[in-house]
Amino acid sequence: MCGICCVVTLPGQHTVHGSFNEDMHHCLRRRGPDSSQQLIKTASDLSYECLFSGHVLHLRGVLTPQPLEDANNSIFLWNGEIFNGLSVGHIENDTAVMFRHLELCSNEADILSLLSSLRGPWSFIYYQASKHSLWFGRDYFGRRSLLWQFSNKIDGAFCLTSVSVYSESGNQYQEVPASGIFKIDLKAWATTKSLSLTVFPWKYSSSEKTVEEIFINVLDQVSKDLPNHIPLVMNESKLCLRAPVIPLNKTISEASDECASTNISDITPMVSVDTLQGFLAKEHRKKLVHQFIDVLNEAVKRRVLLLRRNEELETREVQSLSHGKAHIAVLFSGGVDSMVLAALADRHVPVEEPIDLLNVAFMMKEQAKPKGTTKKRSNQEIRLDLHSCQESCKETDAKTGGHLSCFDVPDRITGRAGLKELEALNPSRIWNFVEINVTLEELKEMRQQRINHLIYPLDTVLDDSIGCAIWFASRGEGSVSKQGEIKPYKSPATVVLTGIGADEQLAGYSRHRVCFKKYGLEGLNNELEMELGRISSRNLGRDDRIIGDHGKEARFPFLDEDVVSFLNSLPISEKADLTLPRGIGEKLILRLVAKELGLKASAVLPKRAVQFGSRIAKLESNSEKASDTCSRLKLLSVDEL
Repeated sequence: MCGICCVVTLPGQHTVHGSFNEDMHHCLRRRGPDSSQQLIKTASDLSYECLFSGHVLHLRGVLTPQPLEDANNSIFLWNGEIFNGLSVGHIENDTAVMFRHLELCSNEADILSLLSSLRGPWSFIYYQASKHSLWFGRDYFGRRSLLWQFSNKIDGAFCLTSVSVYSESGNQYQEVPASGIFKIDLKAWATTKSLSLTVFPWKYSSSEKTVEEIFINVLDQVSKDLPNHIPLVMNESKLCLRAPVIPLNKTISEASDECASTNISDITPMVSVDTLQGFLAKEHRKKLVHQFIDVLNEAVKRRVLLLRRNEELETREVQSLSHGKAHIAVLFSGGVDSMVLAALADRHVPVEEPIDLLNVAFMMKEQAKPKGTTKKRSNQEIRLDLHSCQESCKETDAKTGGHLSCFDVPDRITGRAGLKELEALNPSRIWNFVEINVTLEELKEMRQQRINHLIYPLDTVLDDSIGCAIWFASRGEGSVSKQGEIKPYKSPATVVLTGIGADEQLAGYSRHRVCFKKYGLEGLNNELEMELGRISSRNLGRDDRIIGDHGKEARFPFLDEDVVSFLNSLPISEKADLTLPRGIGEKLILRLVAKELGLKASAVLPKRAVQFGSRIAKLESNSEKASDTCSRLKLLSVDEL
């Protein structure tokens, strides 16, 4: 993973250094702590100047400083991982491999074909010197951050960067849309003093839409957020990138329709692990579950093994003997998403290597009192399991003087229960359950110092809650319990697995139940299609900036192209059944996967969003809505802190 940046200026305007300040440089270096370089390219005959800044987190192959420059003066910045689609040897660096292939491209179609073949997360900046062209963009899902900034002046500076610095004045940054890749003709810009963007959109191989319809949609979608003086045009040849996944199967069978019309309240809300066994008795469903296990297992395998573990290792055949150092961490709540990822990672991470389970909790204002009876939940197995976990937590509090009980938030309790399940699954593995406790004072301090810049340009209460929770969790600073003794611990893992994408594809959010009740399966299908379509702008750019700030790389197994294509191939009735109660119906196929992997109570834990499970939501204000603009993300004066 890397921090990449490019600034282009014309004569008479600010120099490239004027648009690239020390604060931005510092943010980029945090993303790429292993190598930092800058390169300035001047086209004296055309009077434009480009600054390229590359900051590398060394994870694979030979350390390859960026930016790269070839004999033709072309320059390449790459922030990504090639997991498939292009051959990368085990000692090769994918940045160098990618640049080598770009050098062989003789036209636009070749560049699009190369990018279309990639499997994995990426954003890139490519200066094609021979054509005076600047290419840039993000992968189909937008799993890597890239921001752009346009000057208010027609002939002003243009900037691309992985991360910026929040400022209430000046030209604002926006996320580069993941709806395609873009090209700027620098020669035309320098000559006419007018910057124009050319777009190359994504297109399904089997799309029913015409190329013209696709272009109209993308032009409308992207243009509305651009300054008025920046025209967006389709490329003259009407070329498109091939989408790396298949379209969503929206088929609704008659049986599914009948099921959808069933009154949910008529179904006995019996939720237990045994409930799942009944679904697995059907041969067809069990076969699909094992197909899902196979494809998700491969996605996790790629993400935990494509990683430099030992400088001396020449092949992957020799397992790393890293003597207790974790290389892989999981953002861990004990819910079904993180439990499945941890269980599958356990299959591939060398047995001598610990796996870090990062569990974040924000100090509760007061100890929550257990409620007597909750609304019509007969989830006996889970309640018993969590009760036993709470009892063990009390024992821990007793040993440590009881001062940690204010951090026993819901995700901490389910996390400890999940740890027990994983320890039972593989007792020989060291599972580092990292308890990350955050006080209100530290939250306020780190938000102002760092987190607000990383969440930017997003700005809602929800962005603040999720962004802060993920920042503290992925930092990995907390404590672990060893033989009953609590010890400080900082996770050394450079790869962080996160479960994002599971809820979006498998109807995991409460809003999906609302949609289903109102509009049935057809409406739910449309909602899930929209979820993946907007995940780049709502989640992934932000999460990449947040996790990358610690010199760690976010990897998203549920958004692996093969996983998404497999799930897209299934009708909604095979993935979820929202006529069933919470803890079963949402993400049904994933719960069945958990059951087949040997997991217990975690397989039927209802979805709980990180902002509620960690108790950061409502910590500072009880009157906000998730969609409100968050005033806490604004820069404060010293007196206001």
